Amino acid sequence: MLDGNAFALGTLIIGLLLIAMTMGGTFLSRLPLSAAMLYLAVGIAIGPLGLGLLRLDALENKVLLERLTEIAVLISLFTAGMKLEMPLHDRRWRIPVQLATLSMVVTVGAIALLGVYGLGLSLGAAILLGGILAPTDPVLASDVQVSNGGDRDRLRFGLTGEGGLNDGTAFPFVMLGLGLLGVHELGEGGWRWWTVDVFWSIAGGLGIGYLLGALVGRAIVYLRVRHREALRSDEFIALGLIALSYGLALLCHTYGFLAVFASGLALRRIDDGPPNAAPEAGQPETSGKEAPAKMMKAVQGFNSQLESFVEVGIVLAVGVLMATLTFEPDVLWFVPLLFLLIRPLAVRLGLLGTAIEPAQRTLMSWFGIRGIGSLYYLLYAINHGIEPELAERLLSITLSVVVASVVAHGISVTPLMKHYEARKARKAQSRTGSTK
Repeated sequence: MLDGNAFALGTLIIGLLLIAMTMGGTFLSRLPLSAAMLYLAVGIAIGPLGLGLLRLDALENKVLLERLTEIAVLISLFTAGMKLEMPLHDRRWRIPVQLATLSMVVTVGAIALLGVYGLGLSLGAAILLGGILAPTDPVLASDVQVSNGGDRDRLRFGLTGEGGLNDGTAFPFVMLGLGLLGVHELGEGGWRWWTVDVFWSIAGGLGIGYLLGALVGRAIVYLRVRHREALRSDEFIALGLIALSYGLALLCHTYGFLAVFASGLALRRIDDGPPNAAPEAGQPETSGKEAPAKMMKAVQGFNSQLESFVEVGIVLAVGVLMATLTFEPDVLWFVPLLFLLIRPLAVRLGLLGTAIEPAQRTLMSWFGIRGIGSLYYLLYAINHGIEPELAERLLSITLSVVVASVVAHGISVTPLMKHYEARKARKAQSRTGSTK
């Protein structure tokens, strides 16, 4: 809890942090650390392990924390969908799809085996842990994602698409784990899990989201281009479409995460309008054929800022929650195995048959960043009534993995990506030179 002075000091620290990140962003981008590492350190500093300005308990504040992580993931998924403008028929889509399906299954299976035979968990708890830790994070992985709509790099495209898809494809395993623990209905022989939790929830979520994104996007362009309508702020389009697709998907018992990702994907693909639709005198500039491009730029800019804002809040909360972490000696071997064995194995098996370079495959194997998505699934499970003792055990493991990921990937992302971009530039230059 916070008293008045502590709250004032806490807001002062957060304000200084946001200003420092804005003013020193260029300098910090050259250092071997990520913004999330700084937020985590500040969270620890203002929490019980430091100044004691803020106290959080994941079990006592489970509903609030679930909603906060849920909002953070939704914003990030929509942003990820907006970044991917590559045509859906392009063969490069095989990379994120296979990572989000084949690699997901391998990861959950491997974690479940370790959970049963290494951590002493029941089968249901082990599968639940696999569903919690398998998805890569769309919020904390921005440094390795597509930076602009025209980016065709297979590494960035694959990691962005994987982060957008696997936060939905992990849900069936979470529900399976909850079902085996007796807090979710699987149906006789698992029929309900297969038909509802797997097939309908995935296909329905993607279909609902893509349809809504396409309809809303085309309606906006139609009003602006055909009827010269000056609509209100483009930024409301993002918030409205996120809420619309997520709400409808949940009401239809499908996965809202996939719906939000698909709606961003569809919105990114709206038509550019008729070629001769120039703005008339006195009409706003965005009522011409450039309306879609300007709308996309405004929505993407707003989403990126909103994503950065929620990242600050959630990672600060993780730092505060560190004080409640009951250290489990098992994580000393579990975390390295997850990062150095399970993730690389899952990526290599998942990318079989794809046209990808060895260096890109190696970096994909390393950048399996775990973060806010895993926290959401954990809190979702806790709020669905798993036993308190199991909740504390899973909380300890999940927080350990997330913190380790923030530190290990945060330290390595800048030098590794700079080396990768430099190597790619040299190869492009050599190809250009050989064609002269």
